[in-house]
Amino acid sequence: MLEVRSLAIPDVKIIHTDRLSDARGYFCETFRRSAFAEKGILHDFVQDNQSSSDMVGTVRGLHFQRPPFAQAKLIRVLSGAILDVVVDLRRSSPTFGEHIAVKLDSEAGEQLFVPKGFAHGFCTLQPRTVVFYKVDQVYAPSHDGGLYWADPALAIEWPVTTVEAQVSSKDRSLPKLDQLAAVFE
Repeated sequence: MLEVRSLAIPDVKIIHTDRLSDARGYFCETFRRSAFAEKGILHDFVQDNQSSSDMVGTVRGLHFQRPPFAQAKLIRVLSGAILDVVVDLRRSSPTFGEHIAVKLDSEAGEQLFVPKGFAHGFCTLQPRTVVFYKVDQVYAPSHDGGLYWADPALAIEWPVTTVEAQVSSKDRSLPKLDQLAAVFE
């Protein structure tokens, strides 16, 4: 059974699917287009991505793609755990600049749906964490964008400090929210 629950920013959703467990482990259906469509998630996912992070405190993000290559994402953790964060970048939204932070882990198996118009990133909470996500638009390097993950104006309570975090040089140099040109109207 598929359960979809809206979060504080209603367009962002937690998705729970039942697991059938026995002595061998479990089986679950993580995506079926018709079931998602019945719950109002009408996206044609065209690319799957996977990242592996060996160390606790690895931060990836906050990333987005500019239109016309903006992406909706369906994120889940295959092993380990993350603090998953999304920031509303839709200028016309009453929640512009606000964020949602959700713990996702392989044990609970919940997924996070992030619509277009949001920056997305995460911090690993366990070693050897593997994150898998579907996107509804292919990666377009020329439309790649980002937001500085530790911008104080965002008031995100990350589980690591800027000194402790394992962050790429690209992600360390992303603009803060007040430096970001309007991307999503």
